[in-house]
Amino acid sequence: MSIGWSAIEFVVNGETRNVHVPPMKRLLDVLREDLHLTGSKEGCGEGECGSCSVRMNGELVNSCLVPVLQAQGACIQTVEGLACDGELHPLQQAFLHCGGAQCGICTPGMLMAAAQLLANNPRPTMAEIREGLAGNLCRCTGFKRIFDSVLSAAAQTEIPMASETHAR
Repeated sequence: MSIGWSAIEFVVNGETRNVHVPPMKRLLDVLREDLHLTGSKEGCGEGECGSCSVRMNGELVNSCLVPVLQAQGACIQTVEGLACDGELHPLQQAFLHCGGAQCGICTPGMLMAAAQLLANNPRPTMAEIREGLAGNLCRCTGFKRIFDSVLSAAAQTEIPMASETHAR
């Protein structure tokens, strides 16, 4: 056992995970380096761009700002947790269909922010979508295709929202 390291247990995408890491290691780094869940991206490392967004205990967080110690006992959903049984989530399908997925750096965070928005408001207006995704930046182009993707997903009659605790 290394001095200054902690055993951390949490649920990620429905699976209980245990890591032995420095307690102040960023959740983003634990997800990417220790758990090999590389969907969340580091854009700015300062919590300004939203590329690293994940859902933790049902709330959208910037994983680059969360020390892994704060995730002890938490339920975390990453972008990998949106798909279920090999089927893309309707949001992911809409991003592909509408061209919302561009270079790929912002896409995971946009998807997680959109999932959070739709979990709380299944039929948002364009203004509500703009507000719901306001913490996420896209540097490639405008946000029109991203917003259209969220509208498209919301227009579906039934949107299955993957929860942090669904079984894999």
